[in-house]
Amino acid sequence: MTLPLPKRAPMIALAMSLLVLPGPALADQFKQSADGGMIACSVSARELTRFALIGDQFASVSKISSGYPYNDFAVTHEPVRGDIYVSVPETFAAARISFFATSKAGYVYKFSCSIDKIEAAQVFVSNPAISKGEADRWENQTTSEDAAVRLIQAMAGQQTIPGFEVSLPAASPSRIGALEVQLIAEYRGAALAGKVVRLANRGTKVLTVSEQDLAAGGALAVAIVRATLEPGAATTAYLVGANGEQSHD
Repeated sequence: MTLPLPKRAPMIALAMSLLVLPGPALADQFKQSADGGMIACSVSARELTRFALIGDQFASVSKISSGYPYNDFAVTHEPVRGDIYVSVPETFAAARISFFATSKAGYVYKFSCSIDKIEAAQVFVSNPAISKGEADRWENQTTSEDAAVRLIQAMAGQQTIPGFEVSLPAASPSRIGALEVQLIAEYRGAALAGKVVRLANRGTKVLTVSEQDLAAGGALAVAIVRATLEPGAATTAYLVGANGEQSHD
């Protein structure tokens, strides 16, 4: 159940522990760039790497060919979604690849990527010039409190939100007594930021978690799928606050 909260909800140790979780390496790569910017990333040495724009699509790709297929990487432009797929042959000698890509909105990006022994990878690129305007429009459809509730509903439904950057951190869980807390997704828009959190009871007694327990200063809305947890049980919580404030208060 979603619960709009007062802007000065009490802060407790649980909320502090949750909001200062470190930012570990991401399974997918999320990059931000402006027109003409250089994007550093990693591509798979043996499998495909997908490049996708958030709120835009790639229109064309430019690269220099070596003239030798065994020592060149391939770039395929998928026209329906506007994504780019890169593959690197085993015979490729260089340690990096680079290419330019132009988007349908008219932005140009330079990619400089190391070739690493990783599984098939995805690189998501956002441009603040595009995403902020889209996020503003989405957030301003209603009041900030109602927008916070809509953000919780979107996170719970794993929906794509226009202009919002979504990251999936492989964060290690944190323990507060018997309660285990793990950040599993983060949504960032123009004014709002949302967190998807996994809660697990690692103790031997029934544990009850309330929305107020999770509310940090400035929180606009909190929802917990199941507040009462038996030993060993887990649930999901959703938190929404002002972008740029959740990690500092």
